[in-house]
Amino acid sequence: MQPHSIEWGSFFVKSIVKPKFAAKSPFAACIQTGHSAFMAKIEKKGPESKAPKAEGKAPKAKAIEVKKIEVEENDELAALRAARKAEEEEGISRMIKDVTARKASAASVSTADFDWEAFDRKGFGEGYSKSDRENLLNLYSGTVTSVDESEVVEGVVVGINDRDVILNIGFKSDGLVPLAEFKDQPALKIGDKVDLFIEERENAMGQLVLSRRKAKLVKGWQRVQIALDKDEVIEGFVKRRTKGGLIVDVFGIEAFLPGSQIDVKPIRDFDIYVNKNIEVKVVKINYTNDNVVVSHKVLIEKDIEQQKAAILTNLDKGQVLEGVIKNMTNFGVFIDLGGVDGLLHITDISWGRINHPEEVLKLDQTVKVVVLDFDQDKKRISLGMKQLTPHPWAALPADIQVGSKVKGKIVNVADYGAFLELQPGVEGLIHVSEMSWSQHLRNPQDFIKVGDEIEAVVLTIDREERKMSLGIKQLTEDPWTRQDVLQKYAVGTTHKGVVRNLTNFGLFIELEEGIDGLVHVSDLSWTKKVKHPSEFIKVGESLDVKVLELDAANRRLALSHKHLEENPWDTFETIFTIGSVHKSTVISKNDKGAVLELPYGIEGFCSAKNLVKEDGGKIEAGDSLDFKVLEFSKDDRRIVLSHKATWSAEEEKAAPAAAAAAAAKKKAAPAKGKTIDKINQESEKSTLGDLEALSALKEKMSGTKGE
Repeated sequence: MQPHSIEWGSFFVKSIVKPKFAAKSPFAACIQTGHSAFMAKIEKKGPESKAPKAEGKAPKAKAIEVKKIEVEENDELAALRAARKAEEEEGISRMIKDVTARKASAASVSTADFDWEAFDRKGFGEGYSKSDRENLLNLYSGTVTSVDESEVVEGVVVGINDRDVILNIGFKSDGLVPLAEFKDQPALKIGDKVDLFIEERENAMGQLVLSRRKAKLVKGWQRVQIALDKDEVIEGFVKRRTKGGLIVDVFGIEAFLPGSQIDVKPIRDFDIYVNKNIEVKVVKINYTNDNVVVSHKVLIEKDIEQQKAAILTNLDKGQVLEGVIKNMTNFGVFIDLGGVDGLLHITDISWGRINHPEEVLKLDQTVKVVVLDFDQDKKRISLGMKQLTPHPWAALPADIQVGSKVKGKIVNVADYGAFLELQPGVEGLIHVSEMSWSQHLRNPQDFIKVGDEIEAVVLTIDREERKMSLGIKQLTEDPWTRQDVLQKYAVGTTHKGVVRNLTNFGLFIELEEGIDGLVHVSDLSWTKKVKHPSEFIKVGESLDVKVLELDAANRRLALSHKHLEENPWDTFETIFTIGSVHKSTVISKNDKGAVLELPYGIEGFCSAKNLVKEDGGKIEAGDSLDFKVLEFSKDDRRIVLSHKATWSAEEEKAAPAAAAAAAAKKKAAPAKGKTIDKINQESEKSTLGDLEALSALKEKMSGTKGE
């Protein structure tokens, strides 16, 4: 063994062996004796034995000395083992004696009184009886409380510092809550009891996590639900206004108070309730959105229903009441009669015409009204205010008669006319037909507008029915009654007018204000066949015309556009002679034939059988070919042509024969005008003969009577 082994051995003996067997026992005494002898030998050898000298004994002497030390140590360890073995044997001997003594005592004890429960106990804490354990459990449960997370418990303030409040909830440890959560309790002190929400029984740091804010919310929701279930009246604090209502703090929860639920009458200024206490009832809870709706209106509705029933019981038609205007609409106002509302319609506010009630009334204004009608079942009351004053028609001057000129202001304009207010409550209708001498009705707004002050003539008046019709055009001269009308619009005179209307048979032209004329569709063109005036002209365009006929008594003018030119058919008769060939263009085609455009812009017709090419091909619209005239009628303004006749000899021979037959037929037919004249002459002749016979008979009868 090396010298340093001796040092470690002595350290081991000092630090471990000696303390372990410090108790006064035989084994410990043996160890102590061995330890003292061993330490004495080490100290005797001195410091030179601990480290080799630089110069001295040979290596062999050193080895012998080390060996001696090892032998001595082995002897000491053997002595230690022997002492320990002796102590163990002594302990076993004592245990045997003890067991023997217990058996002897057990033999003298009855098994009936033996505590088998205590005999079966094993482990820590099993040395207590059942009653002892219950007593200890009661002591323990009284000092330490079992708590669950997400539970609201009551805690006691045990300490307060600058940042936190220390609270005892009866758990194994106290909890901390930030002091900021107690802002609503500035006078908080040690010993105060508060509700707390257990967030965590033990967090990562082993601390109890509590919250007063969450406890207030949980308690608040519970109290709100109770208030809803029991229909309780609770008190809240209005924190601020929001869109459509107020935000009310109820048990720490922000509830919504709609504007319609603040009072039975509309509230226009919500700010008067802010930062004030208000009594409300919970009417709705939405846990999904954490929303609570409260109402203050329901608290006073019961009283109002009683007042309303009392008012309706004593209500009579014609009764005059006093009320306050609580709401305005475009159709009228609602008046509070002291617990019950009535409607004052806009037409019953004033005898005059008003566009909105705010023109004559204001909110919160106190007014007197008369009951016009009421429905007790529906609890509806109709009120009137104008009925408290005499009707303005009763004060209408008696000198206003038919033909009188009156002045007033336009209060309304409709599609059919306008209303002129002579005085408030007295109006007359000016029909659109009485605004202008023109026969074409237009929009009344083209003549007058609301607010215009004008003069009119009374056309009719009915004081009993309170109706009056007025006219504006009567203030000017009727253009048809002017003396120069017959000369200005004499037959044959030409004029220029504006197209006002189109019909299937023609168009109406306004030559001047009140003077209109008709242009028949057949009088639009000499050459074109116009089926509808819209093919020739549009409304609003100007057109030159010539007067064909004037009937001033019936206010009629017959006009023509084509008569501004000479009849070209006199010239066409010499150009489009029968058998002549002309280059024509097919305009349109149908089953009967085709319409052709001839030179000079006139139109002709070709039947389907004559619309054949020489090679048998078909003639289509847009083709330009030679056509031969088969028939020409100046009176009917009709020209019949054929393309087949230009290349077929048979058709060429048949054409003169057809023309001759048509001429003979025309010659044989009597003129329409002459036939009518002949019939009239014959009728007149027979009538005169009858008169002569009657005269002779009368004379004969007179002679017979004289005789």
